[in-house]
Amino acid sequence: MFSQATFDFLDELAANNERSWFAANRERYESLVRTPALAFITAMEPGLRRFAPHFRADPRPTCGSLMRIHRDTRFSRDKRPYKTNIGIQFRHELGKDVHAAAFYVHLASDGCFFGAGCWHPHPVVLADIRARIADQPQRWFAVRDDPRFTAHWALAGDSLSRPPRGYAPDHPAIDDIRRKDFIALAPLSLAEATADGLADLAAQRLAAAMPLLDFLCEQADDAGNGNPNA
Repeated sequence: MFSQATFDFLDELAANNERSWFAANRERYESLVRTPALAFITAMEPGLRRFAPHFRADPRPTCGSLMRIHRDTRFSRDKRPYKTNIGIQFRHELGKDVHAAAFYVHLASDGCFFGAGCWHPHPVVLADIRARIADQPQRWFAVRDDPRFTAHWALAGDSLSRPPRGYAPDHPAIDDIRRKDFIALAPLSLAEATADGLADLAAQRLAAAMPLLDFLCEQADDAGNGNPNA
């Protein structure tokens, strides 16, 4: 699937991040980046079906699991047109945007990793996640601290500097209640990313994070707000 040549291309793109260069090298992008990415997505489908049947490995070239190479520069001072990483998101079947519950694979020369959870969840979902943690802290701790999870995963993302309104500063789970992101990351080496068994490794790592997704998805299901975390 992915090879050193994939990462070499991403490095070249970083050094030549302009439309004319990309147009001249589009065939290399197709063969070194998009084709192996779509093959990886296809290879992930059987594993996801086993341990995460509501999450989708969609190998369509556009509007599927492979995230766009084009950057959204509308509201950014950085006008470079292209991303210099490969982003793959296995989103919940009802997911409509990047804020939905999902698994994620990030490949770049400066670091590769797996991700799982909800990044910047919508306010209603965020409030519901916090309420569930506050109401059932021991259940949350069982998910967060499970040795099968912590063997490779660690929680990450942004947090509030103070407790959200309505939560006591001395609540036993206040550090997690303050979170604005409910995501976990697991490292992935370059050697692992370019190995033949990447799809099998990804399935093992993502399966270990499934209890976290189950907890987060249950929030929206209880809230009845139509969010994809169901």
